[in-house]
Amino acid sequence: MKPKVVIWGASGHALVVADIIQRAAEYELAAFIDNINPLNPEATLAGHSVYAGLAEMRRSLPEVTHLIFGFGNCQARVDLGAAIKREGFSLASAIHPSAILANAEIGNGTVIAAGAIINPGARIGENVIINTAASVDHECVIADGVHLCPGVRLAGRVQIGTATWVGIGSIVIDKIKIGAGSVIGAGSVVVRDIPPGVVAYGSPAKARKTL
Repeated sequence: MKPKVVIWGASGHALVVADIIQRAAEYELAAFIDNINPLNPEATLAGHSVYAGLAEMRRSLPEVTHLIFGFGNCQARVDLGAAIKREGFSLASAIHPSAILANAEIGNGTVIAAGAIINPGARIGENVIINTAASVDHECVIADGVHLCPGVRLAGRVQIGTATWVGIGSIVIDKIKIGAGSVIGAGSVVVRDIPPGVVAYGSPAKARKTL
């Protein structure tokens, strides 16, 4: 019997995660959680119930053992990841069957979407999103809670700090370090290190403001 998993989130990204889970067939999708938007008690998403919070879900589905996040807020995925493990849940990962994974280390709770490529020696933390057709080259180190948006390209030995967002279509050349909590704007070309806690964008990408 497959372990049951709940997706925390009920947005478009949650639908992507649900599709990956169903295609990968490692878990049985049980329900969604949406603690942000007020919901009708009978609300459903993709044919599954949507619960207003973790406590409500646990009362209805005490047999659920695994949880995965289906939202984009990077720091929230880091913080809630620690919290749900204290609640006794295991973090589920979702890897699309079309993704290409070489000999890489993948943390729990990570979502790897369709067409993504992760090359040898890469280390991916927990609750990371490697989105559609993003690529991570050899020996990159991606910390917890990072989101690589669709089409991002990382060259070899890039290091990205905790809870950093790298916008759609961005390119990062080899050996670059991007600090924790930063946001890299869509379509940026990163050719020099980016400090933590800034918004950076452009070609070449430059820090434009602090967060």
